Amino acid sequence: MQLKPTDRTALFIDGANLYSATKALDFDIDYKRLLEEFTGRVNLIRAFYYTALNEDAEYSPLRPLIDWLDYNGYTMVTKPTKEFTDSQGRRRIKGNMDIEIAVDAMEMAEHIEHMILFSGDGDFRSLVEAVQRKGVRVTVISTIKSQPPMIADELRRQADTFIELQTLQNLIGRSNGNVRPLQDDATEDDDDYYDYEDEAEAG
Repeated sequence: MQLKPTDRTALFIDGANLYSATKALDFDIDYKRLLEEFTGRVNLIRAFYYTALNEDAEYSPLRPLIDWLDYNGYTMVTKPTKEFTDSQGRRRIKGNMDIEIAVDAMEMAEHIEHMILFSGDGDFRSLVEAVQRKGVRVTVISTIKSQPPMIADELRRQADTFIELQTLQNLIGRSNGNVRPLQDDATEDDDDYYDYEDEAEAG
């Protein structure tokens, strides 16, 4: 990674999108290593982690991860998921965090020189462009190594720098001997919905 140590930098982690990318690449993020890696390389102002949470469930597989991140240097941004029934009569949950990420990024743009976005969602192209107009350099971290690629082409083109997530595995990945952490594996990036069955399996 080509990072400037003096740059005031903020991380924006789209939890569901990042988990889907690492799952496709068959490795897990070690969030302690991730924070240490960037703290050692830049002037890290804030590390945001975004996820929707099913507050009606008796047990959420995300809760242990959220609590750990909250106590260990991350700024957690969560909101309740919304339940509905789709056209096939299946119970579905929607949990899109795009607005929260966009609002925080625009507010932080006044205070940082470098934005690092962990997401491949093409909906963020306009946000990246807007932040760049404020003089902020934007790095996007996702993957083109998965099938299909997790990074939208328009987002990759708009970013100042694209970093292939797989190349960071040795820096921020969890060692094979560690248990897979409970992570944000429930949402489907294509339409921001997930099934109850998926969440149950994740626990």
